[in-house]
Amino acid sequence: MSQFLVAVQLPDDFNPAAESQATVRAIDALNHEMAAARVVVFVGGLTPVREAKSLRAGPDGKVVTTDGPYLETKEHVGGFWVLEVADLEAALAWGRKAAIACAVPVEVRAFGIPPD
Repeated sequence: MSQFLVAVQLPDDFNPAAESQATVRAIDALNHEMAAARVVVFVGGLTPVREAKSLRAGPDGKVVTTDGPYLETKEHVGGFWVLEVADLEAALAWGRKAAIACAVPVEVRAFGIPPD
């Protein structure tokens, strides 16, 4: 079994209060389906990107903390699942369901470096 990250990409101006009840129900149903299939290692939603703190080590060894995300982008990771499944195809099948339930783009990535 391999572990995969299924990351939900949200626009920077995403407002969770504006999310439809249909979307909330679809995500809840997907969470229950994943739990029943025993593929979930961990699931979590993140606070809005405006609440992020970025830390950077300088050449002098001091770490500077700044408000906001590390990268300036139009989208950010808003939540994720860590799944343990047989292979990439199984992870992509769950990713497709996540993209439909969340109605936003989803990224699927394996943990670790695959062997040569």
